[in-house]
Amino acid sequence: MKRIAQAGLTALAWTACVPASQAAEQADWPRHAVRLVVPYAPGGIADQMARMTAEALQAEFGQPFIVENKPGASGSLATSYVAKAKPDGYTLLVGLAAPQTLNQFIYKVDYDGLKNFTPIALLNTNPLILAVHPSLPVKTVGEVIDYARKNPGKLNFAGAGGLTQFAGEVFKYDTKTDMVHVRYRGGAPAVAAAVAGEVQMTFGNYSDVQPWIEAGRLRAVAITSPKRYPLNPDLPTIAESGVPGFGMDGWTGLLGPADMSPELARKIAAAVNKALNQPATKKKLEAMGSPPGDMSPEEFGKFVDSELKRWQKFVAESGIKVE
Repeated sequence: MKRIAQAGLTALAWTACVPASQAAEQADWPRHAVRLVVPYAPGGIADQMARMTAEALQAEFGQPFIVENKPGASGSLATSYVAKAKPDGYTLLVGLAAPQTLNQFIYKVDYDGLKNFTPIALLNTNPLILAVHPSLPVKTVGEVIDYARKNPGKLNFAGAGGLTQFAGEVFKYDTKTDMVHVRYRGGAPAVAAAVAGEVQMTFGNYSDVQPWIEAGRLRAVAITSPKRYPLNPDLPTIAESGVPGFGMDGWTGLLGPADMSPELARKIAAAVNKALNQPATKKKLEAMGSPPGDMSPEEFGKFVDSELKRWQKFVAESGIKVE
């Protein structure tokens, strides 16, 4: 999206001093089970990343790491829940691009995606794929646009709120087409609906969509990233297919409530980054369309800050509203 310019980076409020008693309490973390809260239903990329991260942290620290799916409110339910949790490191959020940085500009939420959290680590980035049910007579982005213009309000797409919906909303805005979003409780259920023919189209996470494409149950049209994905070089981008400037990637990150100690955040980040960037794990993630991140908490915090400013600017300039 050419109208979106990444904003400058600011210092992070979460690095403020933590009470000595809390720092001492966290020095021997974890002493018991830790919860990783996921904003969407099981099966999607967030759930997969949560379970891989939980397995890695459990192996590193010798305590249970329990994945808890808490879908609702386009991912904002779980995000708000963790924002209000005790900052002791025992309730962590597997945060996603939309609930963390977009939702507060299009919905009424009771949290700030950065100020109310302690950034820990970027787990992965992932493009979305614009895919259609094989019964839809389109193979290119241009044909999707033509079909939508000839059938206003009749072309529908599945999403789970958040980025899987907003990709479609931005596509509608940029192409001046009228399409209808059909909401599901997670990325995987939304893709399953497209496979079943309940809807005609989806902007699904790469890992959710690719197996169905390979099985011939969905047809890939284009990828949402600014550049083609190296492991799928024949799939064009939306930007090069008639919508100049279009470009967005999803991402998943690990965050805690505000005021966790910086030392604990760095401790967790080191374990996560080491585990996800092991050659075999990295190769697996890349095959899923989800290359791992490798950021310190400070770097991840700056990344979240830039994403917040990017979406705030776009929503303000475009006037987009999502029901």
